[in-house]
Amino acid sequence: MPSDCVFCEIVARRSPASFVHEGDEAVAFMDIGGVNEGHTLVVPRRHATLLGELDTESAAAVWSLGLRVAAAVRRSGLRCEGVNLLLSDGEAAGQEVFHVHLHVMPRWADDGFGFRRPARGRDHAPRAELDEAAARIHKALG
Repeated sequence: MPSDCVFCEIVARRSPASFVHEGDEAVAFMDIGGVNEGHTLVVPRRHATLLGELDTESAAAVWSLGLRVAAAVRRSGLRCEGVNLLLSDGEAAGQEVFHVHLHVMPRWADDGFGFRRPARGRDHAPRAELDEAAARIHKALG
């Protein structure tokens, strides 16, 4: 566990956080810079910088808790017309805190947050390109 990992400090209760849930494998707490009220982070207890370093049990615990938190946010009375689950894996993907974490973000129309898809100059990728990418990923699965 890196000494400079802010989420490790929170999980160990050496830094303050507003906890939603604490389980054996994963915890959930409020994001201090959340997109909207109710924006929650789900974090594995065991440190993993990137998704590929996460063990199966921790990954399952994070996803399962994320689903439970998303459902709870919808029932909570907080404004929530939809939910985004977002996990950024690596700096190029927008990861800023290098401890795997899942964002559970309550959303509503015109809340000011969104994702933009880059203009690709075409409506759909050519089937041959999709087939080639699928084959490469399939081979890498082993």
